[in-house]
Amino acid sequence: MTYYNYIYIYIIKIIRKYTLCVLVSLPFFVLGQEQKDVQLANEYLLKGEKLKAAELYRELAKNSANTALIHNNFINTLIDLAEFNEAQDYLKKLLKREPEQLLFKLDVGRVMMRSGEVQKADKYFKDLIQESKQSLGRIKIMNDYFMARSLFDYAIIALLESRDELGNPAMYCLELATLYRIKGEKEKMTEEYLNYATQNVGNSQYIKNVLQVLLTKPEELEVLEALLYRKVQEDPEQQVYTDLLIWVMLQQKNFYGAFVQARAYDRRYKTGGTRSLEIAEVALNNKDYENASRIFRFVKDAFKNNENQQEAQLGYIRSREARLRDSYPIQKDSVETLITAYWDFIKQNPKQPVALDALRNIGVMKAEYLQETDTAIAILTKLIADAYTPLQIKSRAKLDLADIYIFKEEPWEAALLYAQVEKTHKETTLAYEAKLKNAKLSYYRGDFMLAQEHLDILKEATTREIANDAMDLSMRIKENIAIDSAGLALREFAKVELLLKQNKMEEALARLSSIQEGHSLVRDLDKEDKFLRNIDPSDTVYVTFTNYAIKDDCYWLEAQIKLRQNKPEEAQKLLQKILEEYPEDILADDAFFTIGEIYERHLNDKDKAMDQYQKMLAQYPGSVYVAEARKRFRELRGDFKQEEPKL
Repeated sequence: MTYYNYIYIYIIKIIRKYTLCVLVSLPFFVLGQEQKDVQLANEYLLKGEKLKAAELYRELAKNSANTALIHNNFINTLIDLAEFNEAQDYLKKLLKREPEQLLFKLDVGRVMMRSGEVQKADKYFKDLIQESKQSLGRIKIMNDYFMARSLFDYAIIALLESRDELGNPAMYCLELATLYRIKGEKEKMTEEYLNYATQNVGNSQYIKNVLQVLLTKPEELEVLEALLYRKVQEDPEQQVYTDLLIWVMLQQKNFYGAFVQARAYDRRYKTGGTRSLEIAEVALNNKDYENASRIFRFVKDAFKNNENQQEAQLGYIRSREARLRDSYPIQKDSVETLITAYWDFIKQNPKQPVALDALRNIGVMKAEYLQETDTAIAILTKLIADAYTPLQIKSRAKLDLADIYIFKEEPWEAALLYAQVEKTHKETTLAYEAKLKNAKLSYYRGDFMLAQEHLDILKEATTREIANDAMDLSMRIKENIAIDSAGLALREFAKVELLLKQNKMEEALARLSSIQEGHSLVRDLDKEDKFLRNIDPSDTVYVTFTNYAIKDDCYWLEAQIKLRQNKPEEAQKLLQKILEEYPEDILADDAFFTIGEIYERHLNDKDKAMDQYQKMLAQYPGSVYVAEARKRFRELRGDFKQEEPKL
């Protein structure tokens, strides 16, 4: 082989090698370029340059491999540009290649509708639904498609047609409920949620959570109540309807109505009065003492020799005690009558947990109303030390004992007990209650920073009632410290609240008057705080302050004192001052509601009470008192007919 032949063969090999590399690399180059074009078209679309985007999509559509990447954007762009003929031609090509592709078929109908051929599109969609109604998968695709494009009526038709065709009325409940919610058809929405609730016992709580969020207006709850009444009558054996009806009535604070249903529930399902007992506790917590007493009495009389009877007996006495606490002035003989009732209960149920709880209540009453603090401390200390005392009752007794130490002006003992309960019951309602009491103790002592630290935690993780109390106190501290950084007025106000807790009303009124006049005798802030011991003039300075932020709180607190002194007219005048001088204040709705309560419960003026409650519904629609105001209005109007329950 000559030298030239060798060179020739070598060159041929080199050419073949690089030609193969170019040919192999070409598809990847083309693919990479098309991906860049897709990205560029999408960017044009985002900028609103639809004509440029359409041009690129049009070129990309020539390669079927790009369909998945560009289809939705391309068809939407053509529709937005009113290029309906081009859109139809494009879809025909796709369907020729993939004749069973449901999404392409649905796009055909959408192009018809957007082009103005509404009747044609309507028939097309309905025919397509008829073809697909036996297939769960295809109906799911159709529902998602219609939902995403706000074609809600066709989504509903698809689901209902499929449900009917497959003969299963329980299908698609949540999907239909969502569609009806979007359309604002709340009655149909509720029907579907109830349908879902009946399918499984576990679904009931989910439905309660959903309806609590969605049905926010009182009239919506009334519609739900009427619907559930009908369901209960049509299908009395369906347990979930009665359960939900009880729940709705509790949302409306119609405790007697809830009790009527709970009583029927207990009898039908032989629960021994458990549901009725639950209603009684809720009524008691909501200060509906009349219904709480009525229900407790019914359970204790109707379910004898039953484990619920003891709870009902104790609950009946507790409801009487709670009513006494809210009646002013509190008569000593009434307190002693209740204590006797508790002792009788203890004798009937010796060494039972309910008896120990009754003993705890005796200790509290002796301290609060009879000023027998040493006796109360002895009772509670023995209860805490008793090995038979359940942990929950023992911890409750510690909280009560701590409160008594505050009466005795021994704050450190109180703080220690609160901390023990909080540590023992971490992340529970009882722990949060202990933390709130500790926050208030710091507040009484004028340590607002420490109080605020506790309150910030309570606002985030606790029950609604405790969270609201924490929020109110936190706002008072922040509001006043912002105006008076030394917190002089707030310190005096905190002392007044503590005096009230100690039932020293006259002294509280005197201090309250000083605050409202803008001056007070205050400790030297640089000296050690002696926490409400007798003030020595050598340790004090006279301070004049102006703090209008505390004035509304003073009105409110003085009104509460006047109510406790059985002076409702004076209380009403103070509450009216809040409405006149602080109409936008956080206490405005409290004052408005309390005025109605005074008309109803102290002055026995039914018409004025109804008028006040009705005005509140209009003026304070977001208030926490709305449900209670509506309930009171309906009660006074005679909506809730109440009869003594038969055994």
